[in-house]
Formats: sequence, C-alpha cells, structure tokens
Amino acid sequence: MTMKIQKILNILTLLTGAIAITVISLWIGQQAYSWLPPQAAAESLLIDDLISFLVTLGSFIFLGVTSTLMYSVIFHRAVKDDFTDGPPIEGNITLEVVWTAIPILLVFWIAGYSYQVYEQMGIQGPSELVHLHNPLAMQSAHAEPNDLPANALAEPVEKIDVLAKQWAWVFHYPEKDITSTELHLPSDRRIRLALKSQDVLHGFYIPAFRLKQDIIPNHAIDFEFTPIRAGKYRLTDSQYSGTYFATMQANVVVESPENYQQWLAQAATQKPSVAKNQAASEYAQTSHQSVQTGWVTVPPAAPPLVNSPG
Repeated sequence: MTMKIQKILNILTLLTGAIAITVISLWIGQQAYSWLPPQAAAESLLIDDLISFLVTLGSFIFLGVTSTLMYSVIFHRAVKDDFTDGPPIEGNITLEVVWTAIPILLVFWIAGYSYQVYEQMGIQGPSELVHLHNPLAMQSAHAEPNDLPANALAEPVEKIDVLAKQWAWVFHYPEKDITSTELHLPSDRRIRLALKSQDVLHGFYIPAFRLKQDIIPNHAIDFEFTPIRAGKYRLTDSQYSGTYFATMQANVVVESPENYQQWLAQAATQKPSVAKNQAASEYAQTSHQSVQTGWVTVPPAAPPLVNSPG
C-alpha cells in the first residue's frame, strides 16, 4: 500500500513539474519579443515568431534537465558517510531509444519550421509577391499564394539600386533618376533592391527588418522585403570591409507612400552635391597627423554625388 502511494506521489510530482516547466517556458518565449528591435518589416514578424519558438523550446529543455538534476541531488543523494558503491545498473534499451529519438525529432521540427519561415519570407528572388494590406493582422504573410487577392500579384514593386563601397551606401531611385545617402522606403509596399558592391564583400543589414544579405563584388543580387512600420531605422555593414567599415552606416526612413512620393519629387529638384562621408573625413585627418603610425590604410572611395545627402 505504501509503495502504491509513493508511486502515485512520484507521478503527481512529475506531472506538476512538467506543467510548471511548460508554463514557465511559454512565458520566457513570450518575453523574447521584447528583447528585439521594433518589427519594422513584414518579415520581422515571421523571424520573431521563430525566435520565440526557439527560446521556448530551449527554455523547456534547460529547465527540464536542470530540474531533474536538482531533484536527483536533493532527494536521491547518498546519506552522510556512505561511501559504498551504487547498485550495478546496466543499460536500458527503451531509455536509450527515447533519448536518441527525441533530439532527432526536435532537430527535424526546428529545421522544418525554419525552412517554412524562409519560404514565407521569400526575400531573395521570390517567384510570387507577398503583399500585406493589413500588416497588423499579418494574415497574408501566412497565406498561400492562391489565397491572395487577384490584384495582389499585379501590385507594382518599388525598385531601388543599392551600391556599397568603401565606405558609403549610395541609393539610386530609377523612377526619378535621383541618388541619396539615405534609404527612403514607402510602407506597405513590396521593395526590390538591386544590391551591388564596387570593391569588396559588404553586408546589407537592417536589425529592425531582421534582414541581412551579403553583397558580393561583380554580382547583382535582388533582395525583396516589405516595410510595414513608419520610422527611422539604421542600416549597417555586417561584414568587415576594411579599416573604416564601422562608419558605413545609413538611415532608413520608412514613410507613407504619399510622403515617399513627395520626398522623391523634392529630391528631384535638387542638384547633385558631394555627400558628407565620415570615412573620408577620418582618413583625411589621419593622413595629416604629424605622427604617422606606419600602418597602411586603404583610401576610402570618393564621397558620392547625391541629390539628397540626408
């Protein structure tokens, strides 16, 4: 009778612990959303859901393993001054199969979910456009192509040329044939960037968009995404492209389509002028120093001529 009661108590303890760990893991997974920058692109919602899922799963595994170890240390430790050997327990085939199968299934689960997110994003050369008329509901981001409105695939795409060079970003807008050192984007419109590098490997990275793309010299790379939140964000070079790569940053301005068109019209009226370039300024200061370090530094490219210096 006592053994049955003890067994029931063990089962209740196990179930209670499993429920508690599950609830705590789900709570930690929800907190992961607050660890990240604002969700400024449709793709960021998909990425954040994936990160929350990974944090929840990792928390469950960590808490489960830690709780099991603590339970064993507290309730199954040897009594004081007991130095005898433990019972000769041999392998358990069932247990070995279980702890081998579970990690394999988890890996397939994570891989499948990650690939599904990548397919939904379709950020590089997608065959069909993902148009978001209602970004807050995020309905069409998860919709199949057949579920989209008939005019969604006919929606025009905003095309912008992006040139990366040591150490500056230059953005060209073919619609008005203007250039800028700030990346202006209309919200809730599909954006297609043509990424090119003038010299070395660069990385196009906007944390608020959760998007990153390496820019390879002598290759034109199409890169697509959909901004959904108005505001000013930061574009950085995610690859070490030389001495002044940390200065290779630019503002990303997401605005309403009406304000975007007004900015294009205003920029078109301005004559091209030399943009301020921090890398060129720092290089000039270094070259005029009385004490030279002797280190050879690659000269920055000439500051770009742009209609809108930002």
